[in-house]
Amino acid sequence: MLERWKRLLEDDIRQSCEQMMREPAGILTHPYTVPSTPDSPYYSSALWDWDSWFISAVLGQVEADTDRRGRFFAYEEGCILNFLDHTDADGVMPIQLKPDGPLTHRDAGRTGDFSENMHKPVLAQHAAMIAQRRGDVEWLAAHIDTLGLFLSRYLESHVHDETGLAYWQTDFAVGVDNDPSVYYRPEKSTASIYLNCLLYRELLAYGYLLEESGRQVEANRWRGRTQNLADAVNTYCWDERDGTFYSVDLNLRPIDEDDWLHSGAPRRWSSLLLRIDNWSSFLPLWAGFASQEQAERMRQRYLDPRTFNATYGVRTLSRLEKMYDLRASNNPSNWLGPIWGISNYLVFRGLLKYGFADDARELAEKTVRLFGQDMDANGCLHEYYHPDSGEPIMTKGFQNWNFLVLNMIAHLDGRPMVTEF
Repeated sequence: MLERWKRLLEDDIRQSCEQMMREPAGILTHPYTVPSTPDSPYYSSALWDWDSWFISAVLGQVEADTDRRGRFFAYEEGCILNFLDHTDADGVMPIQLKPDGPLTHRDAGRTGDFSENMHKPVLAQHAAMIAQRRGDVEWLAAHIDTLGLFLSRYLESHVHDETGLAYWQTDFAVGVDNDPSVYYRPEKSTASIYLNCLLYRELLAYGYLLEESGRQVEANRWRGRTQNLADAVNTYCWDERDGTFYSVDLNLRPIDEDDWLHSGAPRRWSSLLLRIDNWSSFLPLWAGFASQEQAERMRQRYLDPRTFNATYGVRTLSRLEKMYDLRASNNPSNWLGPIWGISNYLVFRGLLKYGFADDARELAEKTVRLFGQDMDANGCLHEYYHPDSGEPIMTKGFQNWNFLVLNMIAHLDGRPMVTEF
């Protein structure tokens, strides 16, 4: 059955991937991609931040597997150019764009004191992935400084001074919608391991783009910032006791030197670990800054069927957490335990990077089985799934990062696998 499902999924993805492409419309003056089919009630017209990045990884695999070399570049590059077109002079970039305007919750810019979330730090990675496939960065040359403004805004307005860790301003549109380490928590209080792993790779990618543009001195400066961030994550997010990375609580009262109550022993810590077992704790393996010893310990946590290791992949929240919940929800989508295609894929990529080839293969096969069964039963894929039964929970017709199973199939078949930067 596994071989049949692989061929079934390959054929469907290669044929239907172009359903995610849209022509210029309204404020979106470049072609772009969306997460789902034109008839989707949720994802049919909007350009999303990290969604479009992963769609490019899929399109790269389609290109590698077929004769459609260069067919998709205009849509992939258009995603990046649309976001750059709508980046303000301070580097604030929207999370999502529709033809009639951006998605907003409150002012993310200067007049709002930069106190709302903006585009996740994945745009340089998206651009670098395309540049590697194209073999040049000329298409980005006129915009690379705007991309630098965007990253500078992250470092200036979204990084905690004491720890050097990036934090979410609020729980608005964080991607992993109801992650308990962020959802309903105080503003500016969570240095998310997920966010910091994205930012680490983003800084590396920007260094690469600068180097390819002949700006070596600047490239080295940005790479230094990358190492600073990795050092901060290892210092504050790694838990030697549990053998894993966690998000960090920054919501501590400032030290008041005049407060006699605490003056004898003021706090000497700048953060507290949020010991919530979330799938994003495995992202340092994908990012590549975990040590081999750390990776070995995290592998043992991954393999535990009581927590993450389910019949169809990686539970997005440990089954032992009090918040574990598999019910259907939208806005927020549910990341409290269901299986998502993207979490399976990113954990798979991390396992491969650290040499856990058998575990990675097993996870890829679980993903093929999950999506193959859905295709057999429903003729399409869904947004997220029950970890143990494989039953779809909601959003029929969702495509987006589910299509990364194509890249996993390439690995299973021993063919070149296209990856993100």
